[in-house]
Amino acid sequence: MKNILKTTIALLFVSSSFVSCELDEWNPSTVDIETAYKYKDGFESLINYCYDGLYYFYGKIDGVGAMEMGTDLWISESFESGFTLYNSSMNTELGTLKTIWQGFYATVNYCNTAIYYADKVEGYASQEALNAKLAEAYFLRGWSNWHLVEQFGGVVLRELPSTITGPDNNPIRNSEVEFYDNIISDLKFAVDYLPYDQGNERGRVAKKAALAMLAKVYLQRTRLGEANASEYAKLALETAKELIDNAAKYKCALWTSDANKSGYAQLWAGGNNKGNKEFLFFEAIDETDYKNPEGTNRGRTRQFYEMDLKTVGAAWGTTEKNCAWYGRANNRGFKPTKYLMTEVFSPVKNPADTRFDNTFFTEYYNSTWADLTISQSMVNTYKKDASLVGHVIKNTAGTYEVGKTYYGDRQVLLRTVNASGCVNMVDEDGDGYLDGISVFTPNYTIDAATKAKLPFLCVDPSDMFTADGKWVTEKTSDMGVYYKQCYPSLNKYSSIEWNVNNNQYWLGDYPIMRLGEVYLIAAEAALRYNNDQATALKYIQPLRDRAAVTSRQSEMTVSQSDMTLDFILKESARELAGEQSRWYDLKRFGKLTKTYLGQTNPDILEFNEAKHRVRPIPQSYLDAIANPDEFGNNGY
Repeated sequence: MKNILKTTIALLFVSSSFVSCELDEWNPSTVDIETAYKYKDGFESLINYCYDGLYYFYGKIDGVGAMEMGTDLWISESFESGFTLYNSSMNTELGTLKTIWQGFYATVNYCNTAIYYADKVEGYASQEALNAKLAEAYFLRGWSNWHLVEQFGGVVLRELPSTITGPDNNPIRNSEVEFYDNIISDLKFAVDYLPYDQGNERGRVAKKAALAMLAKVYLQRTRLGEANASEYAKLALETAKELIDNAAKYKCALWTSDANKSGYAQLWAGGNNKGNKEFLFFEAIDETDYKNPEGTNRGRTRQFYEMDLKTVGAAWGTTEKNCAWYGRANNRGFKPTKYLMTEVFSPVKNPADTRFDNTFFTEYYNSTWADLTISQSMVNTYKKDASLVGHVIKNTAGTYEVGKTYYGDRQVLLRTVNASGCVNMVDEDGDGYLDGISVFTPNYTIDAATKAKLPFLCVDPSDMFTADGKWVTEKTSDMGVYYKQCYPSLNKYSSIEWNVNNNQYWLGDYPIMRLGEVYLIAAEAALRYNNDQATALKYIQPLRDRAAVTSRQSEMTVSQSDMTLDFILKESARELAGEQSRWYDLKRFGKLTKTYLGQTNPDILEFNEAKHRVRPIPQSYLDAIANPDEFGNNGY
């Protein structure tokens, strides 16, 4: 079977581009494909490979750039600039787009192969049992095609494996409507046949994932401008309602608040990551156990959003290699916009809404394995008060007590001791600040005189942004060379429980869809169907309630009249920031415009509405086909 699988994988992989120059179907074994998939073991190995594309979109740069950058929420001046700025590097040669294109088409090809050979498979006790496994392929084909049509528009809709059709050197585009018809059909099959639960097979899709994805696709289809768009909104509402109203049957639930912790904080608590009851579709990441369909994977998404600790942070004792709780930045530099920090979220200290604090790190700590004394040079460079010279910033890489909860409700499960034996992240002197804090990046403004006397570097929005909302640079601020690297870092995918002493990787599961998003889908669908504000409020208020501890939930109450599409778009940002959904949201809301992006992300200067609503077709594909001029490059 190992020989069979090896051969099969090779065949499928090299066929994924669908062009003759990239096909190599040499088979060193004596087993043909039909024999490989005739038996249950071989067929299920193929199904597992249908999950392989998750790695290229979640946990790596490819999905982050394509889904979050260049929206109203995020910007980067140094990495993936094509996605973030829509400048000349957004072109047919962009490597990330090639990875996305090939990854999704490879998944489609795996799924097509499974669907094609399904009626020949032996070893299942019943047709129902076979359909339950086959439904995974239908789900993942629909999921892949949805990303292809949303990223690239109407491209090639493939329904047969390339081993059957042969190379397609003269591809013909299908319409977006044809794509959506096919996607919906696939997801309906998945809804009908997927089981309610996959037991211990982590990461494998179940019925709840199919329902959530179908609701999402129905809603996204409303952007096509079809005459019956409201009917798709109705279908989105009905599908989302089925999942929400019967959550227990589908084995999912929202996290809810108590007196001490908001439900939103519990959602992202590291200890709740594995087996998270709100995750509907997720990439299972396991270091060694190989319990997930795609095998071992290590997520790196969180790194791309982290502050560049090598620069400003290093001066204050915050070094990359020892930052167990927030890891390594590696110059990714995906920064929140002023709009996200100060308009989406309320720029106040201690808000009732805990979603900002559970979305971002704002506090960074001395991790040099020794106490750090503030020098005259630091005071001079960063314009701090002279009284701070000689102040000691305590080492925070010190003694962790097993089971004790430290700052930010991050529970330490491991015990490590440094040479000095310092205890970290406590306020021993009672000044209201943790003794080991070195850099603080709040989303609210602190007056300059106060900031100068704080015993750590404090950089707030007044330092991060110019008056017109752009990120500061060396040219626009005398402190721009330092402050342009200081910003809150995404916190959703960070926990010491899942770093396993390797701060480069997030070994926790990565949520692709969760129940909170389904509530947002239902609310938006109610408005798009018949402007039913009462129903929209019914689904929005629970999300707002669980964003606060119980004693402050009254501060989160909104009214029926508040239920507008603009409100839903902001609420989606508060709930889902950084979860790889925003670019598609803006497409659906008609907000991928020069005007809107100019208002919310003024660093974007070159957005072109005529072409930037879809991505360039990769040049490697255009070079391989016989009709590149006819097929087109999407305006690039």
